[in-house]
Amino acid sequence: MRDIIERPPAPGEALPPLWKRLVWFAGLAITGALSCAAIAYALKLLLR
Repeated sequence: MRDIIERPPAPGEALPPLWKRLVWFAGLAITGALSCAAIAYALKLLLR
């Protein structure tokens, strides 16, 4: 079975392709912004 959390590459080992790393970065950034906006909107509704 494959590990859920992958270890960092060993020294000298090739990194994953750039497009894959950029997709992960963009996905995490968008998800973080959307969750922050959702929490802020929910708090705004609660504090009215």
